[in-house]
Amino acid sequence: MIIGVDYYPEQWDSSLWEQDIRLMVQTGVKIVRIGEFAWSRLEPSDGAFDFGWLDEVIRLCSSVGLGVILGVPTSCPPLWLYEAHPEIIQVGADGKRIQTGIRGHRCINSPVFMEHAKRITLEMVRHYSGNRSVIAWQIDNELEAYPCCCDECKGKFRSWLTDKYGSVGEINQAFGNSVWSGEYSSLTQIEPPNAYPKAWQNPALCLDWYRFTNDSLISYIKEISLTIRRELPRAMITTNTWFCQDMPDFYRVFDELNFVSYDNYPPIKLPEDPEEFYSHAFHLDLMRGIKEQNFWVMEQLSGPTGSWAPMSPAPKPGMIMGYALQAFAHGADAVVHFRWRTALFGAEMHWHGILDHSNVPNRRFTEFSELCKIASRMNVLDNTRIVSDIAILYSPESEYAFRVQPQSEGFWYLEQLKAFHAAFTAFGANIDVVSPDTELSDYKLVIAPSLYVNNRSVTENLYRYVIKGGTLVLTARSGVKDEHNNCIMDTLPTVFKELIGAEISEYDPIGNSEHMIRDFAGKEYVCREWCDVLQPTTAKAYAEYSDGFYRCCPAVTMNRYCGGVAYYVGTICNSDFYESFAANLMTQTSIPKLKGLPKGVEVTTRTNGKDEYIFFFNNSDKPASIGLPKAMYSIISSVGKDKLELEPFGMDVVRK
Repeated sequence: MIIGVDYYPEQWDSSLWEQDIRLMVQTGVKIVRIGEFAWSRLEPSDGAFDFGWLDEVIRLCSSVGLGVILGVPTSCPPLWLYEAHPEIIQVGADGKRIQTGIRGHRCINSPVFMEHAKRITLEMVRHYSGNRSVIAWQIDNELEAYPCCCDECKGKFRSWLTDKYGSVGEINQAFGNSVWSGEYSSLTQIEPPNAYPKAWQNPALCLDWYRFTNDSLISYIKEISLTIRRELPRAMITTNTWFCQDMPDFYRVFDELNFVSYDNYPPIKLPEDPEEFYSHAFHLDLMRGIKEQNFWVMEQLSGPTGSWAPMSPAPKPGMIMGYALQAFAHGADAVVHFRWRTALFGAEMHWHGILDHSNVPNRRFTEFSELCKIASRMNVLDNTRIVSDIAILYSPESEYAFRVQPQSEGFWYLEQLKAFHAAFTAFGANIDVVSPDTELSDYKLVIAPSLYVNNRSVTENLYRYVIKGGTLVLTARSGVKDEHNNCIMDTLPTVFKELIGAEISEYDPIGNSEHMIRDFAGKEYVCREWCDVLQPTTAKAYAEYSDGFYRCCPAVTMNRYCGGVAYYVGTICNSDFYESFAANLMTQTSIPKLKGLPKGVEVTTRTNGKDEYIFFFNNSDKPASIGLPKAMYSIISSVGKDKLELEPFGMDVVRK
């Protein structure tokens, strides 16, 4: 288990470098990420490279055994490059080039930008190819599916559509452009759908634009990766990602890279609403599921945040350590904290690091130091992984399609995934969040919320899983759209009707209104946002509506299909329903569950195939007491325990 920090030596006087690096090592830091924003220092003028200062920093790291993650600084081209080649600047929806001066304004489709990006990458790789302290390379920073509207992007989008469909006529047919007299007679009439809110625009055009922006990003990543690998075939390459506005298809982004890296900023202020899902356990499980392997956290919460928004409260005692250990619990092998020093200059001067502006170690530094000591005692967990009986399927295309066309007030795709995830977490289950294309045969239970955009291979994957004996849960708004994001002329849930053994006769987008459902055991639950009125063909009712004009109609069904079982949840409920439903599903599929966990306590297990190590994390602001079925050895405190007493945000790890 490795702890690291993000460091920006170019922002500090060189007299601080050695004392910083020595203090890092004394504290227990093992790796440091540098360089991802330093293009102007590495290439101060066109073709003139200066690696002297970076050489000195890496030499200092090497002298004390610090591993270096070297960032390729293509997120921030120097101003001389923008001035000489303004055509590389992204163009906004208003048709104007974005004002430069901050980061991320380059167009990744620009041939001129690509030429310079590959050049700086090549120079760095050649310069440091023999340096053993450089353990990994990071491409760019927080890459997105950029919606640039420059002429280069427009031209490539039109060519992309031509390659996909063949002709303007076929594009018109796929998009349904007879609506609003939107038929193209020339490729030049095709514009990116960015000038108006997405809900006003053609959904098929919007989805293909999203696919194009992802393809552009993948092409960029491949080019930079190849530039590195031609010189360093065995280089470990990643990029850092997060849940951003123009969120890319994570599965495709990391397809060409060695491992996933995530920027993890859990909440500092916990919500008052008990129905709000605040735990980053879901985010971490999704990151692990992208490549179905352990991952790294490349930026981790270190202090109050604040840049484009007012400053947050300070992390409460235990948060710095607890949230880092939570990441380890969900499959992180390294956690790198952002940042070592809080910046004195620039927009992020109030996004606090481990050391404050004062340069005086404080409470957070002390807690971080203790975290480093604990991490050093957890080497027994090296080469362990998470094995799960439960999978939740995440579809980037369905999520984007829901953003284009909101379904009802309060209906959010990711919230449905989080609701199921939180319910199984309450019983201490390991959960994988994976692609709908994943091979599912090893899972006892698969949850596939709102597969809105139909994909034939995914549909076949789900049928195959159930036929072979799997238990599947589908939910409202499944099978609504075809591959073009157009509605299917069939009774919902269209391709899944046979699987669930029911049809939807009507639906009611109730938004923030509330109805009630009653399950087979007579328990009642609040439902909201969406109500599918189900008519079973071969299915049985698991729960029925208690009120409304569809009173006594099924809201949740269960259908035995070939060797397996398919459930359909036609509404969205409060957390008590999902916990009850999850408990029943785990019982029926023989998945072990822990009962009586205090609210907010998360339990995750990592294994090396021989031994199992159980993480107990108190993700709440109240103390928690957990009784163990037998005395177990604590990796944290090196003693046997039959009961765990966890402070707020406290963690313990026991060997089973």
